Amino acid sequence: MTAESTGPMIMRETIALPGMGLTIPVRAAKAKLSALLELVAGGQEVTITSDGVPKAVLSPVGKREARKVFTGMGDYLMKQPVHGGPGADEIIRSERDSRP
Repeated sequence: MTAESTGPMIMRETIALPGMGLTIPVRAAKAKLSALLELVAGGQEVTITSDGVPKAVLSPVGKREARKVFTGMGDYLMKQPVHGGPGADEIIRSERDSRP
């Protein structure tokens, strides 16, 4: 199946919306996934909608934005200023020592 042969078949279910580009309902996307992938591989970005609400965007691999890698909270927490007051070990020690 080539992009030329799938183009007209796809265009019946898709519409171009301002700001979103080519859109297709999720039911049609499920039925025409292979043809959608051919369009996307050809450089077209496609928005999949459910009840008219955008749910996902298919974009060519080369157009993907670099994602930030989650490194955990350790670096963030280490950069925070130390809040005044005793540390947890000091609080526990004073509680333990104050017992009869």
